[in-house]
Amino acid sequence: MPDTHSPAREVLDVLYQDQWLVVVHKPSGLLTHRTDLDRHETRFALQIVRDQMGQRVYLAHRLDRGTSGVLLFARDENTARELGRQFEAGMVAKRYLAVVRGHPPATGSIDHPLSRQRDAREGTGTPVTEAPQAALTHFRCLDTVELPFAVDRYPQSRYALMELEPMTGRRHQLRRHMKHMAHPIIGDATHGKGIHNRFFQQQFGCQRLLLACLSMSLTHPVTGQALHLEAPLADDFARLIQTLGWAWPHPALSHKGS
Repeated sequence: MPDTHSPAREVLDVLYQDQWLVVVHKPSGLLTHRTDLDRHETRFALQIVRDQMGQRVYLAHRLDRGTSGVLLFARDENTARELGRQFEAGMVAKRYLAVVRGHPPATGSIDHPLSRQRDAREGTGTPVTEAPQAALTHFRCLDTVELPFAVDRYPQSRYALMELEPMTGRRHQLRRHMKHMAHPIIGDATHGKGIHNRFFQQQFGCQRLLLACLSMSLTHPVTGQALHLEAPLADDFARLIQTLGWAWPHPALSHKGS
């Protein structure tokens, strides 16, 4: 007799699929793939999607563990190679949402080279840092708030909701660029500021990195048609935005389909 007590297999929300591609909404806290830096972890988006689709799939890009949103896979090697070419050539447009410390300028660009960081999965026993590579991020400040809490050295604390568009694909680019401009992303344990991360944990129950990939636009690698992929903002992220007094869906993003 079948085992009716066996746990249900984990699945991810599918945003788009055809015979060549599958796109899912990756939740915050889920690793994209296996890595020696998290060797004790047993859950990976890559394996979940393989099990869910019942076939081998190929990762086209990656999201940091704490980042939620659009995650793209190819269903065959030829499609994976073409997607890789598009990403390498900067032909894929990505749009992210983040909550950061401070009040940044209304709009701008961060043109700051970043060293290429390789992890143990790429063939070495320890992380390796190489020469800096060009890295460019465009940003737009959507909203700001000033809270009556002395989190740091000021009597009040400022935060902002930002739209980020990476024009290059360096590892941890958005997190490193926001740290570079002194507006680190909330919840970033590596590049952020612990005192603000702890404040969000204690005041709002926020246990995640406040960064999400909202959309991705590319040319379909087989049909040649324009393809626009979107992920809804995760419920916990959306609730936090509303708690801070900001509108969601945000009117400044409505014309882009959010």
